[in-house]
Amino acid sequence: MTDRGRILVVDDKENIVKLLRRILGDTHDVTGAPDGQRALAHLAAGPPFDVVVTDIRMPGADGFQVLRAVKRTSPTTEVVMMTAYASVAKAVEAIREGAYDYLQKPFDPDEVSLVVARALERKRLREQTEHLRRTLDEIHGFRNIVGQSAVMREVYALLERAAELDITVLITGETGTGKELAAAAIHHHGRRRDRRFVAVNCGALPGDLIESELFGHARGAFTGAAGSKPGLFEEAEGGTLFLDEVGELPLSVQVKLNRALQEREIRRVGDNTTTKVDVRVIAATHRDLRAEAQAGRFREDLFYRLHVFPIRLPPLRDRREDVPLLAAHFLAKHARTHGRPVEGFESEAMRALCGYAWPGNVRELENAVERAVAVSAGPLVPGGALPSEVQDAEGGPLPPEILVKLPYREAIDAARDRASREYLAALLEELGGNVTRAAERAGMERESLHRLLKRYGVRSDDFKRTE
Repeated sequence: MTDRGRILVVDDKENIVKLLRRILGDTHDVTGAPDGQRALAHLAAGPPFDVVVTDIRMPGADGFQVLRAVKRTSPTTEVVMMTAYASVAKAVEAIREGAYDYLQKPFDPDEVSLVVARALERKRLREQTEHLRRTLDEIHGFRNIVGQSAVMREVYALLERAAELDITVLITGETGTGKELAAAAIHHHGRRRDRRFVAVNCGALPGDLIESELFGHARGAFTGAAGSKPGLFEEAEGGTLFLDEVGELPLSVQVKLNRALQEREIRRVGDNTTTKVDVRVIAATHRDLRAEAQAGRFREDLFYRLHVFPIRLPPLRDRREDVPLLAAHFLAKHARTHGRPVEGFESEAMRALCGYAWPGNVRELENAVERAVAVSAGPLVPGGALPSEVQDAEGGPLPPEILVKLPYREAIDAARDRASREYLAALLEELGGNVTRAAERAGMERESLHRLLKRYGVRSDDFKRTE
């Protein structure tokens, strides 16, 4: 079933309204209005129309007043003007104020159908574009770079400023800190957001291919080059080129990259002509490029060309208070993606998450949470659902900045769990791992103590003394 467009026809001549009903009525839902005032009433009552076809000259409210009312209340609705007094001046004025097109009376029925169909197509295209833009904002928005720590608030401010300035940006940080996510957020909040965001990992391509990938090649430039091919600079024309792990580029390619940034032009491999490019470059690396330049492994001139607006993404261990927030964000994301009824973390699991050092940073945390969501049977993720290296980490007490992020009950449970684990370890240490004597000292049944030891991951064998 096709989607029938809602059309409002406005004309003070009844025969024109009837004619347009006959022309458009088979494929669209047509509402007629005998004058501008009645049209304004229809517009105010809603819902919005897809296309409004209105005469320009009418008593009372004229076509221009209808046009302005439409654009004020429903900006995506397209307006087609009709006039028997066609002139370039009137047409230009109507289009300048937002009209899609105009029809000159008397008009051909096929022309009416074509103009209205095109207006309806444009309206739907604009709505799809706006939906896509909102989706991209959700995917690439700064709010998806999760964190409320002081250091992350500073990062947010820099990212927003970088988006406004449209200059070269160098993002540094350890692997897994979210450098590509930050680059995409800068692009999608900048003035180039409607053009392409092209990303390439410079360390993932062989050295003999990276030059051709970046700058393209001419026909016959090398064996197998049967035709010319544009590079990523040309593909990103008008948009953003993200060079991930730029520190891995060979020195020979660094020379060409430096020239491309300086001259705003590139030369394909095997070509003698240059091509002007309008591309914003955002580079990222986990290396210390200043130290690499001093050691002769990275060109100093390129370093300063890239180091216009540096942004450092902190490792997760330096913003541990963000771990509960990040973990909750990823849990909600993957529970929704996989259709799992998981709603939170048991205190033991949260303690393990906060205590682990996360050498793989945010990426490792997300992978761990996704795995936990997949294997958890109940509404809360238990500690045993986490990867073994996270479970085995020495957590230490939760710092105050993390503790205050938890609900009261979870904070109390976390403190109780740690105290229980420390008590059991001290008890077995004193009694040489003897579970029977430990149960007597603790004032509980041996089976009950075994259950506690298993729950808190304390092994009696680790405390047995050798003769």
